[in-house]
Amino acid sequence: MTGFPLTWLYVPGDRPAVVAKALAAGADVVVIDLEDAVAPDRKAYARSATAELLRDPQPVPVHVRVNALSGPWARADLAAVAHVPGLSGLRLPKVASPSDVVRVARRTVSAHGGALPLYALLETALGIERAHAVATAHPSLRGIAIGEADLRADLGVRDDAGLDWSRSRVVVAARAAGLAPPTQSVHPDIRDLDGLTASCVRGRALGFLGRAAIHPRQLPVIERAYLPTEEETERAETILKAAATTLGAQALPDGTFIDTAVVTAARRTLSLARRG
Repeated sequence: MTGFPLTWLYVPGDRPAVVAKALAAGADVVVIDLEDAVAPDRKAYARSATAELLRDPQPVPVHVRVNALSGPWARADLAAVAHVPGLSGLRLPKVASPSDVVRVARRTVSAHGGALPLYALLETALGIERAHAVATAHPSLRGIAIGEADLRADLGVRDDAGLDWSRSRVVVAARAAGLAPPTQSVHPDIRDLDGLTASCVRGRALGFLGRAAIHPRQLPVIERAYLPTEEETERAETILKAAATTLGAQALPDGTFIDTAVVTAARRTLSLARRG
Protein backbone atom coordinates (compact mmCIF):
# COMPACT_ATOMS: atom_id res chain seq x y z
CA MET A 1 0.00 0.00 0.00
CA THR A 2 1.18 3.52 -0.83
CA GLY A 3 0.50 6.61 1.22
CA PHE A 4 -2.90 6.86 -0.48
CA PRO A 5 -5.59 4.71 1.16
CA LEU A 6 -8.28 3.97 -1.41
CA THR A 7 -10.78 1.81 0.48
CA TRP A 8 -12.43 2.50 3.83
CA LEU A 9 -14.77 -0.27 4.97
CA TYR A 10 -17.51 0.63 7.44
CA VAL A 11 -18.70 -2.09 9.82
CA PRO A 12 -21.22 -1.97 12.71
CA GLY A 13 -19.57 -1.80 16.12
CA ASP A 14 -22.18 -4.04 17.74
CA ARG A 15 -21.32 -7.02 15.54
CA PRO A 16 -17.85 -8.24 16.60
CA ALA A 17 -17.90 -11.24 14.26
CA VAL A 18 -18.54 -8.95 11.30
CA VAL A 19 -15.78 -6.64 12.48
CA ALA A 20 -13.37 -9.60 12.56
CA LYS A 21 -14.27 -10.47 8.96
CA ALA A 22 -13.86 -6.85 7.91
CA LEU A 23 -10.32 -6.78 9.28
CA ALA A 24 -9.42 -9.56 6.86
CA ALA A 25 -11.42 -8.25 3.88
CA GLY A 26 -8.59 -6.32 2.24
CA ALA A 27 -9.66 -2.74 2.98
CA ASP A 28 -6.96 -0.15 3.54
CA VAL A 29 -8.82 1.16 6.59
CA VAL A 30 -11.62 -0.44 8.62
CA VAL A 31 -14.05 2.02 10.18
CA ILE A 32 -15.96 0.67 13.17
CA ASP A 33 -19.22 2.55 13.29
CA LEU A 34 -20.84 3.51 16.56
CA GLU A 35 -23.26 5.93 14.91
CA ASP A 36 -25.77 5.24 12.12
CA ALA A 37 -25.21 1.49 11.88
CA VAL A 38 -25.99 0.90 15.56
CA ALA A 39 -29.48 1.09 17.09
CA PRO A 40 -29.88 3.23 20.24
CA ASP A 41 -30.37 0.22 22.51
CA ARG A 42 -27.10 -1.28 21.20
CA LYS A 43 -24.90 1.79 21.62
CA ALA A 44 -23.42 0.78 24.96
CA TYR A 45 -22.62 -2.73 23.77
CA ALA A 46 -21.04 -1.45 20.54
CA ARG A 47 -18.91 0.96 22.53
CA SER A 48 -17.64 -1.67 24.98
CA ALA A 49 -17.06 -4.30 22.29
CA THR A 50 -15.06 -1.83 20.23
CA ALA A 51 -12.97 -0.74 23.19
CA GLU A 52 -12.25 -4.38 24.02
CA LEU A 53 -11.15 -5.17 20.46
CA LEU A 54 -8.89 -2.13 20.21
CA ARG A 55 -6.97 -2.90 23.37
CA ASP A 56 -4.59 -4.72 21.04
CA PRO A 57 -2.93 -3.59 17.79
CA GLN A 58 -4.80 -4.59 14.64
CA PRO A 59 -3.56 -5.93 11.27
CA VAL A 60 -4.89 -2.89 9.41
CA PRO A 61 -5.55 0.70 10.50
CA VAL A 62 -8.82 0.92 12.40
CA HIS A 63 -10.82 4.09 12.79
CA VAL A 64 -13.94 4.58 14.88
CA ARG A 65 -16.84 6.77 13.86
CA VAL A 66 -18.26 8.08 17.10
CA ASN A 67 -21.78 9.37 17.51
CA ALA A 68 -22.74 12.96 16.68
CA LEU A 69 -20.76 15.34 18.86
CA SER A 70 -23.90 17.29 19.78
CA GLY A 71 -25.78 14.17 20.88
CA PRO A 72 -25.98 12.15 24.10
CA TRP A 73 -23.50 9.37 23.26
CA ALA A 74 -20.37 11.05 21.89
CA ARG A 75 -18.77 11.82 25.24
CA ALA A 76 -19.03 8.19 26.35
CA ASP A 77 -17.72 7.02 22.95
CA LEU A 78 -14.63 9.19 23.26
CA ALA A 79 -14.01 8.15 26.85
CA ALA A 80 -14.18 4.48 25.87
CA VAL A 81 -12.14 4.35 22.67
CA ALA A 82 -10.01 7.47 22.23
CA HIS A 83 -7.10 6.16 24.31
CA VAL A 84 -6.93 2.48 23.31
CA PRO A 85 -3.72 1.29 21.58
CA GLY A 86 -5.42 -0.28 18.55
CA LEU A 87 -7.10 2.94 17.41
CA SER A 88 -5.61 4.65 14.36
CA GLY A 89 -8.07 7.51 13.97
CA LEU A 90 -11.44 8.99 14.85
CA ARG A 91 -14.14 9.95 12.36
CA LEU A 92 -16.33 12.76 13.60
CA PRO A 93 -19.85 12.91 12.14
CA LYS A 94 -21.93 15.98 11.46
CA VAL A 95 -19.14 18.46 12.09
CA ALA A 96 -20.55 21.96 11.68
CA SER A 97 -17.79 24.20 13.02
CA PRO A 98 -14.05 24.28 13.79
CA SER A 99 -14.83 24.19 17.50
CA ASP A 100 -16.22 20.65 17.11
CA VAL A 101 -12.80 19.46 15.96
CA VAL A 102 -10.90 21.44 18.58
CA ARG A 103 -12.95 19.99 21.44
CA VAL A 104 -12.23 16.42 20.36
CA ALA A 105 -8.55 17.16 19.76
CA ARG A 106 -8.22 18.50 23.30
CA ARG A 107 -9.85 15.40 24.76
CA THR A 108 -7.40 13.10 23.01
CA VAL A 109 -4.19 15.05 23.57
CA SER A 110 -3.28 13.43 26.90
CA ALA A 111 -3.02 9.91 25.54
CA HIS A 112 -1.80 10.59 22.02
CA GLY A 113 0.26 13.74 22.35
CA GLY A 114 -2.08 15.52 19.97
CA ALA A 115 -1.26 13.10 17.17
CA LEU A 116 -4.42 10.96 17.04
CA PRO A 117 -5.68 11.56 13.48
CA LEU A 118 -9.14 13.09 13.25
CA TYR A 119 -11.40 13.08 10.20
CA ALA A 120 -14.37 15.43 9.94
CA LEU A 121 -17.55 14.43 8.12
CA LEU A 122 -19.49 17.37 6.71
CA GLU A 123 -23.15 16.44 6.52
CA THR A 124 -25.07 19.71 6.65
CA ALA A 125 -25.27 22.91 4.64
CA LEU A 126 -23.52 24.74 7.48
CA GLY A 127 -20.71 22.21 7.53
CA ILE A 128 -20.15 22.62 3.79
CA GLU A 129 -20.14 26.41 4.09
CA ARG A 130 -17.45 26.15 6.78
CA ALA A 131 -15.42 23.47 5.02
CA HIS A 132 -12.11 25.34 4.92
CA ALA A 133 -12.45 26.61 8.47
CA VAL A 134 -13.06 23.05 9.64
CA ALA A 135 -10.18 21.75 7.53
CA THR A 136 -7.77 24.14 9.24
CA ALA A 137 -9.22 23.85 12.75
CA HIS A 138 -6.43 21.81 14.37
CA PRO A 139 -3.18 20.04 13.40
CA SER A 140 -4.70 16.69 14.41
CA LEU A 141 -7.27 16.94 11.63
CA ARG A 142 -6.03 14.81 8.74
CA GLY A 143 -9.01 14.82 6.41
CA ILE A 144 -12.51 15.99 5.61
CA ALA A 145 -15.24 14.20 3.68
CA ILE A 146 -18.95 14.43 2.94
CA GLY A 147 -21.69 12.36 4.51
CA GLU A 148 -23.92 12.44 1.47
CA ALA A 149 -27.08 10.81 2.80
CA ASP A 150 -27.48 13.37 5.56
CA LEU A 151 -26.40 16.24 3.32
CA ARG A 152 -28.88 15.23 0.64
CA ALA A 153 -31.67 15.26 3.21
CA ASP A 154 -30.56 18.60 4.64
CA LEU A 155 -30.44 20.26 1.23
CA GLY A 156 -33.54 18.60 -0.18
CA VAL A 157 -31.53 17.51 -3.22
CA ARG A 158 -33.50 15.35 -5.64
CA ASP A 159 -30.77 13.91 -7.85
CA ASP A 160 -27.11 13.08 -7.54
CA ALA A 161 -25.92 16.04 -9.61
CA GLY A 162 -27.36 18.35 -6.99
CA LEU A 163 -24.44 17.46 -4.70
CA ASP A 164 -21.67 18.26 -7.18
CA TRP A 165 -21.13 21.83 -5.93
CA SER A 166 -20.79 20.58 -2.35
CA ARG A 167 -18.40 17.86 -3.47
CA SER A 168 -16.19 20.32 -5.30
CA ARG A 169 -16.32 22.69 -2.33
CA VAL A 170 -14.92 19.99 -0.06
CA VAL A 171 -12.25 18.95 -2.57
CA VAL A 172 -11.06 22.57 -2.84
CA ALA A 173 -11.17 23.11 0.92
CA ALA A 174 -9.07 20.00 1.57
CA ARG A 175 -6.48 21.04 -0.97
CA ALA A 176 -6.36 24.62 0.32
CA ALA A 177 -5.78 23.28 3.84
CA GLY A 178 -2.98 20.97 2.71
CA LEU A 179 -4.97 17.82 3.48
CA ALA A 180 -5.21 14.66 1.43
CA PRO A 181 -7.96 14.58 -1.20
CA PRO A 182 -11.29 13.59 0.35
CA THR A 183 -12.74 10.13 -0.04
CA GLN A 184 -16.13 9.63 -1.63
CA SER A 185 -19.17 8.83 0.46
CA VAL A 186 -20.62 5.32 0.40
CA HIS A 187 -22.63 3.88 -2.49
CA PRO A 188 -25.62 2.47 -0.59
CA ASP A 189 -26.70 -0.26 -3.04
CA ILE A 190 -24.25 -3.11 -2.48
CA ARG A 191 -25.61 -5.04 -5.49
CA ASP A 192 -25.21 -2.17 -7.96
CA LEU A 193 -21.55 -2.62 -8.85
CA ASP A 194 -21.93 -1.00 -12.27
CA GLY A 195 -23.47 2.04 -10.64
CA LEU A 196 -20.65 2.07 -8.10
CA THR A 197 -18.07 2.02 -10.88
CA ALA A 198 -19.73 4.89 -12.72
CA SER A 199 -20.02 6.90 -9.52
CA CYS A 200 -16.34 6.32 -8.71
CA VAL A 201 -15.34 7.49 -12.19
CA ARG A 202 -17.34 10.66 -11.59
CA GLY A 203 -15.81 11.13 -8.14
CA ARG A 204 -12.32 10.70 -9.48
CA ALA A 205 -13.01 13.35 -12.11
CA LEU A 206 -14.12 15.74 -9.36
CA GLY A 207 -10.87 15.25 -7.41
CA PHE A 208 -11.76 12.59 -4.83
CA LEU A 209 -9.31 9.83 -3.99
CA GLY A 210 -10.77 6.52 -2.84
CA ARG A 211 -14.11 5.72 -1.33
CA ALA A 212 -15.90 4.43 1.74
CA ALA A 213 -17.64 1.05 1.39
CA ILE A 214 -20.30 -0.81 3.34
CA HIS A 215 -19.62 -4.31 1.98
CA PRO A 216 -16.41 -6.16 1.04
CA ARG A 217 -17.68 -6.81 -2.49
CA GLN A 218 -17.40 -3.08 -3.15
CA LEU A 219 -13.70 -2.92 -2.33
CA PRO A 220 -12.17 -4.27 -5.57
CA VAL A 221 -14.55 -2.12 -7.63
CA ILE A 222 -13.44 1.02 -5.82
CA GLU A 223 -9.78 0.12 -6.08
CA ARG A 224 -9.98 -0.59 -9.83
CA ALA A 225 -11.80 2.67 -10.45
CA TYR A 226 -9.22 4.74 -8.60
CA LEU A 227 -6.06 3.04 -9.78
CA PRO A 228 -4.52 4.52 -12.95
CA THR A 229 -5.18 2.75 -16.23
CA GLU A 230 -2.31 1.27 -18.21
CA GLU A 231 -2.52 4.21 -20.60
CA GLU A 232 -2.39 6.72 -17.75
CA THR A 233 0.61 4.94 -16.24
CA GLU A 234 2.51 4.89 -19.52
CA ARG A 235 1.81 8.56 -20.09
CA ALA A 236 3.05 9.43 -16.59
CA GLU A 237 6.26 7.48 -17.23
CA THR A 238 6.74 9.35 -20.51
CA ILE A 239 6.28 12.70 -18.78
CA LEU A 240 8.78 11.94 -16.02
CA LYS A 241 11.31 10.54 -18.46
CA ALA A 242 11.07 13.66 -20.62
CA ALA A 243 11.29 15.94 -17.58
CA ALA A 244 14.40 14.13 -16.33
CA THR A 245 16.31 14.14 -19.61
CA THR A 246 15.58 17.58 -21.02
CA LEU A 247 16.45 20.97 -19.62
CA GLY A 248 13.90 23.74 -19.76
CA ALA A 249 10.28 23.75 -20.83
CA GLN A 250 9.12 21.38 -23.53
CA ALA A 251 6.07 19.70 -24.99
CA LEU A 252 5.27 16.07 -25.64
CA PRO A 253 4.65 14.90 -29.23
CA ASP A 254 0.90 15.34 -28.67
CA GLY A 255 1.44 19.00 -27.78
CA THR A 256 1.06 18.67 -23.99
CA PHE A 257 3.27 21.24 -22.29
CA ILE A 258 5.34 19.79 -19.45
CA ASP A 259 5.50 22.03 -16.41
CA THR A 260 5.76 21.52 -12.66
CA ALA A 261 2.05 20.81 -12.25
CA VAL A 262 2.10 18.15 -14.97
CA VAL A 263 5.15 16.48 -13.42
CA THR A 264 3.56 16.50 -9.95
CA ALA A 265 0.43 14.83 -11.31
CA ALA A 266 2.53 12.23 -13.11
CA ARG A 267 4.38 11.36 -9.92
CA ARG A 268 1.13 10.83 -8.06
CA THR A 269 -0.16 8.64 -10.88
CA LEU A 270 2.91 6.41 -10.68
CA SER A 271 2.70 6.26 -6.89
CA LEU A 272 -0.84 4.92 -7.19
CA ALA A 273 0.12 2.60 -10.04
CA ARG A 274 2.83 0.93 -7.93
CA ARG A 275 0.15 -0.08 -5.46
CA GLY A 276 -1.69 -1.94 -8.24
